[in-house]
Amino acid sequence: MTASCCENSVDSKCSLVGLAPLEAVLFDIDGTLCDSDPLHHQAFREMLQEIGFNGGVPINEEFFIENIAGKHNDDIAARLFPDDLQRGLKFVDVKEALFRRLAKEQLKAIDGLYKLKKWIEDRGLKRAAVTNAPRENAELMVSILGLSDFFEVVIVGSECEHAKPHPDPYLKALQMLNVSKEHTFIFEDSVSGIKAGVAAGMPVIGLSTRNPENLLMEAKPIFLIKDYADPKLWAALEELDKKEGRGKNEA
Repeated sequence: MTASCCENSVDSKCSLVGLAPLEAVLFDIDGTLCDSDPLHHQAFREMLQEIGFNGGVPINEEFFIENIAGKHNDDIAARLFPDDLQRGLKFVDVKEALFRRLAKEQLKAIDGLYKLKKWIEDRGLKRAAVTNAPRENAELMVSILGLSDFFEVVIVGSECEHAKPHPDPYLKALQMLNVSKEHTFIFEDSVSGIKAGVAAGMPVIGLSTRNPENLLMEAKPIFLIKDYADPKLWAALEELDKKEGRGKNEA
């Protein structure tokens, strides 16, 4: 299976029809609802450079993807400050405050998100946001995007027994929404998040927002999309609608 499947028709490996009747759609937040990774990268780069991390050489995108993107803050702190975890934990807390200031000024939705939002609302599906971000960040981003009333629940990794890449946050979302994994799918943009969704037993559609496609595919999403306007996504949703007996334009 490649990232290009579903371009002209819905490949069996990329199909969502087995989920019918669909009950719920779950979303990660960072990089999935909004292209927030550049803001996180900026915050980490500025703050790490200030303290002379890596000899004062700014971290590059490759370092950010390998050590930071999609990971829980406890794990990031341990990677960046292996000899002083408490310092690392304090550092990431300050970094998150900087990120929130940047987000208020610069955060934007992924292309096509509001079209997909309408599709989900028109079908009366349940929905949850499931994230490794701190709750304060998560609720701020959801609010900036105008989605506070859209999501029935926001699940935060640190409030579960284990954060992503463990399945716990997604399993908790199923429990909170009272839906079945056999009738739910997930949108994710990171290797950690895709692994969590797959481990929870659900198909995951990956967004190639920032992370390399080859790394995302190794985590086994059913297919990748560029954004929510991607024809591959809408071909799959149209097939699902047909399976459920809906017309192409039927709400």
